[in-house]
Amino acid sequence: MVEVTPESSGPIYGVINEASDDESRVAVTPDVVRRLRKTGVPCLVESGAGMASHYSDDLYRDAGATVTDRDAVLARSDVLGFVSRPAPDLLDGIRPGTWIAGMLQSLTDQPYIDLLAAHRLVGIAMERLPRRLSSAQSMDEMTSQNSVMGYKAVLVAANAYGSFLPMMTTAAGTVRPAKVLVLGAGIAGLQAIGTARRLGAVVTAYDVRDASRSEVESLGASFLDLGVDLSSGQGEGGYARELTEDEKAAQQAAVDRRAAEFDIVITTAKVPGRRPPRLLTSSGVAGLRRGAVVVDCAASDLGGNVEGSVPGTLVTDNGVTLIGAPNLASEVPDTASALLSRNLADTVTHFITGSRLERTADDLGEALVVTPVVSSDASVESDPQEGE
Repeated sequence: MVEVTPESSGPIYGVINEASDDESRVAVTPDVVRRLRKTGVPCLVESGAGMASHYSDDLYRDAGATVTDRDAVLARSDVLGFVSRPAPDLLDGIRPGTWIAGMLQSLTDQPYIDLLAAHRLVGIAMERLPRRLSSAQSMDEMTSQNSVMGYKAVLVAANAYGSFLPMMTTAAGTVRPAKVLVLGAGIAGLQAIGTARRLGAVVTAYDVRDASRSEVESLGASFLDLGVDLSSGQGEGGYARELTEDEKAAQQAAVDRRAAEFDIVITTAKVPGRRPPRLLTSSGVAGLRRGAVVVDCAASDLGGNVEGSVPGTLVTDNGVTLIGAPNLASEVPDTASALLSRNLADTVTHFITGSRLERTADDLGEALVVTPVVSSDASVESDPQEGE
């Protein structure tokens, strides 16, 4: 059994090994194990869970976690933290009443949320975090992981590009700096701008949100003038809104025309729960010079910002390297895991009262808890929304 001391009498927090060909992150780090223990929350960690992120089982034991097998973690935890979400075939092994925290894809996969409810599991959907809520900043997984993604996108592009990013003066002559275009100036885009600038590239960026101009320019980049009025592109929650069909057509035509001026194009525009906006068409890709590199951070099963992009790397007939890179945060597993595990832990502890997990009646409770709250013996507690 898990050792529960007077200092560790809260709900048991469990994490399993989610490592795969596409995933290297872990949902708790040894440092966060220590943080949780200080708040009275003991941790169960599956053996090997942190190896892909360079955290050994011994590091977890030294931090005070109990390292055990997967079945024990699933069956004995009161709350489980996930990088993504538990696969459907794992749900039978989780005790009813257990809380599940992770990116549950609740905005696009209601059948999965219904499946959690059918297993009487309580879902905390991290993708629904109210980003403008100041008290929730340390819980914002999308911001932390998108920041890692933007940083890594530039390194991926630089690795695929056949020249230097900075200007180089040599005895054989001067090599001009690379021209980089970043489409989407949210968290990922701003991090990409800063990283490309630090590597010496000449950076230009664009976003439909007019407010992003000052942020782009504050990082030393130029704001791309498309000659198209999309100043009403700001949406709710800090995200870019989805454009109308006419706006999309005008934006695409302008981006396609201007993209030909650049050596590297990085696209970062995601709309949570929806198909990403198309920012570069196949005609735009065809207009790029041979040797140009495009990194599409929004590539997914729903599509991407670049027409024809899919997860992975392909070279077009005109010699453009097109990289669909939806899992870039996983390629920086140490830092990404450290940030993500803090986001999850702070979110989970928000719902702990004494030795119990309880849905709060505040904005976080209303936004994040997407299934009915049940106790560990599967008896359903009253939902705050019932009877309203």
